[in-house]
Amino acid sequence: MKQIALPLALSVALLASPAPAQMLEDFTGSSADGWRFISDQVMGGVSEGRSGVEVRGGESFLRLTGTVSTENRGGFIQTRRDLPGGLPEGTKGVALRARGDGQQYFLHLRTTGTVLPWQYYQAPFSPGPDWGEIRVPLSAFIASGALLRATPRAGDVRSIALVAFGRDHRADVSLARITLY
Repeated sequence: MKQIALPLALSVALLASPAPAQMLEDFTGSSADGWRFISDQVMGGVSEGRSGVEVRGGESFLRLTGTVSTENRGGFIQTRRDLPGGLPEGTKGVALRARGDGQQYFLHLRTTGTVLPWQYYQAPFSPGPDWGEIRVPLSAFIASGALLRATPRAGDVRSIALVAFGRDHRADVSLARITLY
C-alpha cells in the first residue's frame, strides 16, 4: 500500500485493488437519485457549481464541478446523500473509487450528533487524474467542533458528502464507487 501525506498527519491509503466489503453507491440507475447539490449560497456565499451522474466508457460516476469562493463568508460546494439508517454497525471506513484534478477535496459525514448546519466530520483526500481507490477510516474524520464526539460512530451517520471547501479554486472531482469496509 502506498501512503499519501495529508494535513494533520492524516494518512489515507491508496490501493491497487479494492478490498471493501459492502457497496454503498455505484452511481448506476436510481441509486444515484439521492444525491443533491448544495453550495454556500444557502448562507449568502457566492460559490457556484453543479453535480450529476455522468457515463463515460461504460462507467457511471458522480461529478462535482464549480467555482469555490470565500467571498461573502462563503467557501464550499458539495453533493450530499442522506443515509437515514446510518452505516452498518462494524463499519470501519469508507473506500472510494475517485479521480480529480490533484487538489484537496473532502468527505463530510453528518451524524445524529451534528444538529447545527455547520457541524460535520471531515476527512481530506487528493485524487489524481486517473481512477484510484482511496480508503478513509472513520477514525480519520475530524469533528468540526468541540461539542462533537472525537470519532463518528457508524450507526449514527446520517449523510455522506463530497465537498470542495475552504479556499478560492475551481473544483473538478468524481466518484465512481463508494464502498464500506
